[in-house]
Amino acid sequence: MKSDSVKSGMERAPHRSLFKAMGYTDEELRRPLVGIANSANDIIPGHVELERIVSAVKAGVRMEGGTPIAFGTIGICDGIAMNHIGMKYSLASRELIADSIEVMAIAHAFDAMVMVTNCDKIVPGMLMAAARLNLPAIVISGGPMLAGIHEGKKIDLVSVFEAVGAVSSGKLSEEELADIENNACPTCGSCAGMFTANSMNCLTEAIGMGLPGNGTIPAVMAARTRLAKAAGRNIMMLLKKRITPRKIMTENAFANAMAVDMALGCSTNTVLHLIAIAREAGVRLELDAFNGMSERTPNLCKLSPAGKHHLEDLDRAGGVNAVMKELSRKGLIHDECLTVTGQSVRDNIGNARIRDKSVIRSLERPYHKGGGLAMLFGNLAPSGCVVKQSAVARGMLRHEGPARVFDSEEQATSAIMAGSIKKGDVVVIRYEGPRGGPGMREMLVPTSAIAGMGLDADVALITDGRFSGGTRGAAIGHVSPEAMEGGTIAIVEAGDMIAIDIPGRRITLKVPEKEIETRLSKWRAPKPKISRGYIARYARSVSSGSEGAVVR
Repeated sequence: MKSDSVKSGMERAPHRSLFKAMGYTDEELRRPLVGIANSANDIIPGHVELERIVSAVKAGVRMEGGTPIAFGTIGICDGIAMNHIGMKYSLASRELIADSIEVMAIAHAFDAMVMVTNCDKIVPGMLMAAARLNLPAIVISGGPMLAGIHEGKKIDLVSVFEAVGAVSSGKLSEEELADIENNACPTCGSCAGMFTANSMNCLTEAIGMGLPGNGTIPAVMAARTRLAKAAGRNIMMLLKKRITPRKIMTENAFANAMAVDMALGCSTNTVLHLIAIAREAGVRLELDAFNGMSERTPNLCKLSPAGKHHLEDLDRAGGVNAVMKELSRKGLIHDECLTVTGQSVRDNIGNARIRDKSVIRSLERPYHKGGGLAMLFGNLAPSGCVVKQSAVARGMLRHEGPARVFDSEEQATSAIMAGSIKKGDVVVIRYEGPRGGPGMREMLVPTSAIAGMGLDADVALITDGRFSGGTRGAAIGHVSPEAMEGGTIAIVEAGDMIAIDIPGRRITLKVPEKEIETRLSKWRAPKPKISRGYIARYARSVSSGSEGAVVR
């Protein structure tokens, strides 16, 4: 066992003495040491009750003869960090989480790892660490919150953001906003729609690193606690069989994750995270692979913000396994892939079935013939950009309009709230990329304001930053190269015509090539917005969005 290096033999008596200072017995020290990365805190709704999950994991580990040892990791609530300087730190926290788990696991010679997580950057950060360490590992999430109810209709966090825009445009009263605010998030858990947290929890299951149900069982259900106990028990099986993350996270497993991504209509952020996780697993994943999968994979679900259903509905309808079983009928799933159940995908989905075809449609009756995401390329984004096409109004799939250019999210939000954005406009928000932001902020406030004002079917938004998984409409993010690197987006001028062709996978700045070259030759990078601390160091070493925004 790896842990022998900190507990076995005469020369390790001082080490054992320190363990005994914490109350560990000789019997516990003879067992495998299982590290539990615990991201519980009092600031994220999805993490506020993770101690319950950790306790259940510990029970499962002890049932199978292991010694569980929990340690803390950081986590940021993207909703609370949204639309202020805090959001610059969100994506960057992914690297800190991965690094801190690596440090703890190696320094203390853990034999295996259980990753207890739930929300946006914590899930991919932990998966990156699992792939990097390559110790037997399993991920267990805290589960999604239930949807709220307002006037008989289901609502969620995005409903609140969009209600703010509706109040600003006079479509909703402040009293109605208050009622929505009070009812949108009724329980603990990751926010109820197919936003980034739930997208990544579902893809954790699809890639084989989470047990069936990991992505969809609601946080408040007893089944979630039982799943956590099962995760604790299964980690001991994985250790015994020497099943490690790189045996699970293969090229075919990432293909499975992409297929489920397209079928569910997941967050655009999954592109960033899957590329980053694949890199740690030694798998090369390119943007073109997402387009190829999107062309082959039908969109089977319309989950908020693209539709009316929520994660509780997906769970009731059969969950991720039912989606994978349906996709397997078309040969879109590599069912030989190994998973943390110790069995193959084929074994896991054998008894799965769709229980509600209004939530999970069949291959014969998909919402769209193509997948939920699309990668666009062109002179405005030579290295690519991404859009959740399943959440775009049909009339905006092809659009051409004049650019309204803003050098920050705040500038754009002020203009939107002031009512100065008109139908047909293409809002360009730049210097919000990984380096320029820095930190590649999510921008749910401007997109929600546009939607709340009823303009999401007429206005496009383009940025080198990111959009939330809760964003709907023609919101095109991750434009690469970003403005801070001298990408074409840096020299767009007000009134320039921009053509968007999502079916054709093209995005074009309709300015003569010679004029673009002249503008670029005159361009000079602005001073960094933040010059001290972690985020300044991050900005100096981070890659582009097309490469997963990983620290080089």
